[in-house]
Amino acid sequence: MATTVVLDADGFDEERSLDMLPAALLETIMTKLDVASLCSLASTCKTLKSCVSRVLTFTPNFHLFNVSLSMETVRPLLFPNQQLSSLKLDCGRLGNSAIDVLARPSLREISLHNCRDFSGDLISEIGKKCKDLRLLCLGSVAEKVGRTVSRGALEDLLNGCSHLEVCNNAFVSLCPPGGSLLVLALMFDLSLYLRPDDGRIFGLASDKLTHLELGHISSRMMTQLLTSTGQDSGGRALQNVQQLRLSVDCITDAVVKAISNSLSSLIDLDLRDAPLEDPRQLSDLTDFGLQEINQNGKLKRLSLIRSQEFHSAYFRRVSDQGMLFLAGKCLGMESICLGGFCRVTDAGFKTILHSCASLSKFSVYHGPKLTDLVFHDVLATALSLSHVSLRRCHLLTDHAVRNLASNLKLESLDLRGCRNIRDEALQAISHLRKLKVLLLDGTDVSDIGLSYLKEGVWDSLVSLSVRGCRNLTDKFMTTLFDGSSKLALRELDVSNLPNLTDAAVFALAKSGAPITKLQLRECRLIGDPSVMALASTRVYEDECPGSSLCLLDLYDCGGITQLSFKWLKKPFFPRLKWLGITGSVNRDIVDALASRRPHLKVSCRGEELGIDGEDDWDSADIQQHMEAEEDQLEQWILGDEGDVEMEDAEDESDDEGSEEEEEE
Repeated sequence: MATTVVLDADGFDEERSLDMLPAALLETIMTKLDVASLCSLASTCKTLKSCVSRVLTFTPNFHLFNVSLSMETVRPLLFPNQQLSSLKLDCGRLGNSAIDVLARPSLREISLHNCRDFSGDLISEIGKKCKDLRLLCLGSVAEKVGRTVSRGALEDLLNGCSHLEVCNNAFVSLCPPGGSLLVLALMFDLSLYLRPDDGRIFGLASDKLTHLELGHISSRMMTQLLTSTGQDSGGRALQNVQQLRLSVDCITDAVVKAISNSLSSLIDLDLRDAPLEDPRQLSDLTDFGLQEINQNGKLKRLSLIRSQEFHSAYFRRVSDQGMLFLAGKCLGMESICLGGFCRVTDAGFKTILHSCASLSKFSVYHGPKLTDLVFHDVLATALSLSHVSLRRCHLLTDHAVRNLASNLKLESLDLRGCRNIRDEALQAISHLRKLKVLLLDGTDVSDIGLSYLKEGVWDSLVSLSVRGCRNLTDKFMTTLFDGSSKLALRELDVSNLPNLTDAAVFALAKSGAPITKLQLRECRLIGDPSVMALASTRVYEDECPGSSLCLLDLYDCGGITQLSFKWLKKPFFPRLKWLGITGSVNRDIVDALASRRPHLKVSCRGEELGIDGEDDWDSADIQQHMEAEEDQLEQWILGDEGDVEMEDAEDESDDEGSEEEEEE
């Protein structure tokens, strides 16, 4: 029972219980809290738990992304609530049996991630039941073997959600004053379930649709969809789309032209592909395709990326002339991202920079012909760049970074894979006092270069990555994390550093830096002492040991043994949501840990952990709070059960070790 201690009129201590307060008063206060905070309260005492249970029957919003709930947990939390209007959930542990709980008529916003074990029935039922829906985001639907999505399911969705509208604050920048917004994001491979001529079914979508995001669709289907809706009197469904994000099999002149001609309200265009082979000339993007972009002059953000994920494919038919065509159409653009343009030289990229006076974000991925000359006279422009990414531009040197650093408003700088970047560049970067993100993977920097950051930029950095910078040793960690100041740093990637030892982690732990994401993978000299140090860390005034870490990647760290798993149990690392570890350490203990902490995502195969793409660093404190509170839900669900399975696995492992010693 929760109590408070107060002084009575005579100055003596007096205990007062929360039971003395009216339940209606407590519940009224709780209605102002989010679900994660409610779960935190519920784990403190029986009185608050009872109040929370009642509040959850009428709260309008249920948002939990970092905890994957089971069906046994979801049903009692959601089913009694007939007033739920917004549902955002990680469905990694749910399947078709949860559809009746998730698809409810009262919902106006649905965002469901990791829907691998759902079939197209989920999409169909949402269309049939959620007539007032205004925002829909579904991720990874039917990715599990045996699941599928039918054409009829998509028709049910688009027919049922044909009158949906409202402004959602996640996309508020796209919504006109007093206007409405419908967001539709289907983040799974549609090409697996639809024939090329099935694209016409998107003509059933609401004509108020302003945001459309599709996980994968063939360029032929998209072209056919756009050209057919333009001709069909009843098919102008996409005419008000302002933001379009597509992953296609191959970006072509035809699909770019169809988008430009059909979507007259377009503000944000993001096209990505990853061809399995080199495209033929008639099925590729050329200089003439770039000439078609932004025919209506409203485009503010443009991203054209060709990934080399499956094949070394590039935009081989786009030259500097194409960039000249594009520059003439992008005078008012604020963000441009170009990836895989292997024939474009300094002249082409420079034309873009000098033409876009409003440009704040500029990204080039794998520009093999981009050199320092692009930024030689950047001071002569009116540019005020806040985000610059030059990933895998191998010809860049410190000279280019010095020129870029003259723009003191830089907040994010990505130089991953620029192997000619050395310490002189970091000396220039140290003066960027607004810099929040610095990514230096694979560069040639040293301990001395990293020490320059201490001079100015260190206190503002939120994310630092030096993965694969093989010149680095423990010295840079002891210099940066000397405990002399409170840091804003949340994410640190020091993976694949062959000279990094436990001493570097000791310095980090001692500093009390509020790190939420720490990657140490492939550091062969990192071992059990690092885990013990991190488990015992107290972040500044926080009394909870190891309280800040939400992601810890120890994959292929050579010194990790069975001992580390004793420190990965509760109460240590209470906020940990992702853990990377080498499965061969002891598979039974790994499985037992995953079983004991069901909301901890344990990876043993070396895949990257966590959620990519988050660059709203101003919300870092809020996100950390949310992750802390969500852990209380896990505590509430699991109760006070002991670590029986972990202990059994450890005992078995100890017995096996003893038997081996006796045999020897």
